[in-house]
Amino acid sequence: MTSETAPSPRPATRREQAKAARRVEILAAAAQQMAQRGYAGVRLEDIGAAVGISGPAMYRHFESKSELLDTILVDVSQRLRDGGQLAVEEGGTPTEVLQRLIGFHIDVLVTRPDLISIQDRDLWSLSDDARHQVRRLQRSYVELWVDVLVQRAADRGVELEAVEARVRTHAMFGLLNSSPRLPAFPLDRLRTLLSAMAMGALDG
Repeated sequence: MTSETAPSPRPATRREQAKAARRVEILAAAAQQMAQRGYAGVRLEDIGAAVGISGPAMYRHFESKSELLDTILVDVSQRLRDGGQLAVEEGGTPTEVLQRLIGFHIDVLVTRPDLISIQDRDLWSLSDDARHQVRRLQRSYVELWVDVLVQRAADRGVELEAVEARVRTHAMFGLLNSSPRLPAFPLDRLRTLLSAMAMGALDG
């Protein structure tokens, strides 16, 4: 008996690669403008102008400004959940895992503060389907932290209820996610400061 193997995926053509690169460029420009001016204050034509595309040509990449916002926030929620999952899967003590989770979250904050600002302010402008996806991914991400906090407390001989671990996690996110609104500060010092504050908040 022979086993069948799945066919190898077809390599992307140059045109497909160029279109994918342009799509990434549009998403970055949209995120920057929405973070600065808010979803309601940005037009599709403004985003196109930032990347050298006419308004009508934008529709070859995205059907609407709403689709752009949906894509931005679903993508960042997926990125957080997947990155958190990888941090957990690396293993180690609960404290080591928690430190990786904190470091990962802060990396996203300092490298893409625009995404965090949009998520914080424009979540309710999402379509119903995208909002459902974002909420599901966010809950999954939070539960990664909750499990680690409960395990960490148990290792210390302390019983921590999941509901309290959830409260601590959300409070810590509120603390960290406010960082895009902070005054300019050296990134290396900001990472160290935010890491210490996050750990302090989670320890209660």
